[in-house]
Amino acid sequence: MTADAPATASSPYRSVNPATGQVLAEYATATDAQVEEALAAAGAAFRAWRSRPIQERAAVAARVGTLFAERAEELAVIATEEMGKPLSEARDEVEFCAEIFGYFADQGPALAADQPIPTSGGGRAVIQKRPVGVLLGIMPWNFPYYQVARFAAPNLVLGNTIVLKHAESCPRSALALQQLLDDAGVPAGAYRNLFASHDQVARIIADPRVQGVSLTGSERAGAKVAEIAGRNLKKVVLELGGSDPYVVLDTDDVQESARAAFATRMANTGQSCNSNKRMIVTAGIHDEFVAELTRQASALVPGDPAEDAPGTYAPLSSRAAAENLAARIRDAVEAGATLHAGGQVLEGPGAYLAPAVLTGITPGMAAHHEELFGPVAVVYQVTGDEEALALANDTPYGLGGAVFSTDPDRARRLAEGLDAGMANVNAAEAEGAEMPFGGVKRSGYGRELGPLGMDEFVNKRLLYVND
Repeated sequence: MTADAPATASSPYRSVNPATGQVLAEYATATDAQVEEALAAAGAAFRAWRSRPIQERAAVAARVGTLFAERAEELAVIATEEMGKPLSEARDEVEFCAEIFGYFADQGPALAADQPIPTSGGGRAVIQKRPVGVLLGIMPWNFPYYQVARFAAPNLVLGNTIVLKHAESCPRSALALQQLLDDAGVPAGAYRNLFASHDQVARIIADPRVQGVSLTGSERAGAKVAEIAGRNLKKVVLELGGSDPYVVLDTDDVQESARAAFATRMANTGQSCNSNKRMIVTAGIHDEFVAELTRQASALVPGDPAEDAPGTYAPLSSRAAAENLAARIRDAVEAGATLHAGGQVLEGPGAYLAPAVLTGITPGMAAHHEELFGPVAVVYQVTGDEEALALANDTPYGLGGAVFSTDPDRARRLAEGLDAGMANVNAAEAEGAEMPFGGVKRSGYGRELGPLGMDEFVNKRLLYVND
């Protein structure tokens, strides 16, 4: 397997602790022979795996969920060391994976059951949900376990098999996942981690044995994958960027609302696709809201994510990511925005960027339409509901959004108008294995989790029996 291959000087698969800059491990990119072996094994595994009763596949998924729960601490430590996630958040991520596999183990057989449909004449008709074959997953670094779990769990229960290309920066997480699924009894070849190059990924998508591809990542990566898949007539699910609006129409406690908004923005050090990247606040509470955000940001100090001490913030995923984000903040300020706190990269080898608060972003600025992926609270001021909705929808993205008000009906009316795949009222997000996740516009297409997570890579076959 590629997991055991020695590193080479040119290998992009490097595990680097973003808190210290220390290189923890390096792995070689797969050879073409290893890619071929993985595809052949996945194809052979599919023929056997799909033939097993779905209840047996669900039982294996249940064991995967159990092992996630049992190994929560060791997996969390790897994620913290590899991409800088605060340890408590890393534990939460692993525990959520246990929930996801448990959900599809429990609900999968019913979700994939035959659905009888009425017929206009004689005979009986049912819609059957059948697996389609080998799938390629291309996963990111920001949630190294959760992103894989929400793709793998429903598809393994359905009977599909998976070749998984993980992010180059989290190879240790990728190998830990492979070991866990192996130990849970997922058959050899049914889930295969592969340290593939970009050129190899293109060839894997084109390979006739592969029937679909799911990518979570950037717009640029999504466009390239969709182009290759389109040329080869392959189904694609894309979960791309987001610039989610977080609308606060009114509140009984401005400071508490600001603290909740800031805590949401700082989760995973701001490196979440559906984070509240644009806070839209009505004029009557705007200044106090910004002042409290500024107090929150200014009070934090850099800390070791492994210690996860209160009052500290974690590094970004890499020094390059921190420097890139700092440059985009400077560009916004030079264009006329106001920086109230933070925004500077700390000296030293770590990837720390002081949490920032920005106001005065206007439509002519790049920051108005770009996704700021990190600990940056961007606040807009509006005069009323119509302006808030127009601003919320003034984005090329459409992942999620949230609306807050002391009047739930008022908040719901505005939320109903959001051009997004997920709209929330008086909640930052709806999180749960049963909640479908996905977006519209340049945030991608397709859904993961919940009942819809079983419906993407499936042959919805009509079976008609003429009695």
